[in-house]
Amino acid sequence: MIENVLDLIVNLLQFIGVLASMIILHEVGHFAACRLFGVEVEEFGIGFPPRIKKLFTLRGTEYTLNWIPLGGFVKPRGESQPEMEGGLAASKPLVRIGVYIAGPLMNLLAAVIIYAVIISQLGMPDGSVVQIGDIVSNSPASEAGLMVGDTILSINGVDSDSYDALRGEIYDNLGQEITILVDREGETSEVSLVPRENPPENEGAIGILMTSPVREINWFQALPIATTATGQHSLAVLKLPGELIRGTAGPAGRPVGYKGMYDIFTGAKEGALLPSTPAYINVLLFLVSITVSLGVLNLLPIPALDGGRILFVLPELITGRRISQKIQNVVNMVGFFAVILLLIYFNVLDFTSPVQLP
Repeated sequence: MIENVLDLIVNLLQFIGVLASMIILHEVGHFAACRLFGVEVEEFGIGFPPRIKKLFTLRGTEYTLNWIPLGGFVKPRGESQPEMEGGLAASKPLVRIGVYIAGPLMNLLAAVIIYAVIISQLGMPDGSVVQIGDIVSNSPASEAGLMVGDTILSINGVDSDSYDALRGEIYDNLGQEITILVDREGETSEVSLVPRENPPENEGAIGILMTSPVREINWFQALPIATTATGQHSLAVLKLPGELIRGTAGPAGRPVGYKGMYDIFTGAKEGALLPSTPAYINVLLFLVSITVSLGVLNLLPIPALDGGRILFVLPELITGRRISQKIQNVVNMVGFFAVILLLIYFNVLDFTSPVQLP
């Protein structure tokens, strides 16, 4: 009983630390942009108010510790007061856009770095080499003498430069004999077999699982791949609202609240997100999911979020006229309460329809 309670406390503290770190990173982006563009910052808070204490003051910014430990905040000077010189609202439109967009960009940059770490740890499949990863018993491949670990060099003279090319050659010759050239421990041999026209379910025409050897890759080499992975992940997050509306998202695809995120985090620690990989890789996958979601969702043109604030600035770039601050404040307040209600709904769903892990 005591051990269970201690495990719960440890998991909660770790979860809060992980979630807070990604939110604070977001705020560091806003803070860095303010410094870069010469916008004064009154307060950088760790956690959300009420305040516990002021830690120190540096270059006119108060650094504070607050009671609610689920993130942090940056308070630029004159954020909603255009008449206040040196404040954010009084800054040029491009400066304001730069400050607003810096938080989400920091999250997406973090995602690229985390993905690069994951890829460098797991390695990358070498798609130019096709190997046999598994063979179904009593299949044409098994009867022809092919073995797990054989490297396929060609099929009917078609080089093994891709899975698609080899599969195409196999399925273009159903019921007809094909010739497969393989390499087995440095020795080349040739076998013939006939792909089945109506194979048993999930066995394929010749009964093999194609795979590729994993090659080591360093962190720097992984960066371009990590950038692509972050872009694809971001696109998936952007598609999610439409999938929810159409009802095609599935139980694992819906947004989650704090309990849902906690459940995913504890599942990640047990290796549930990507089985057969170390637990720390699963935790990194959880981290990257959080930071991509924070980055992308904050860029959506929703009042009270960074994307909504950017939306208010865009007409000013074209017309030179600022949208009334009073209108902005009202719309942002309405948007804020709408977001809070949505978060409450997602948190209720966490209990009524718990998130499904793989």
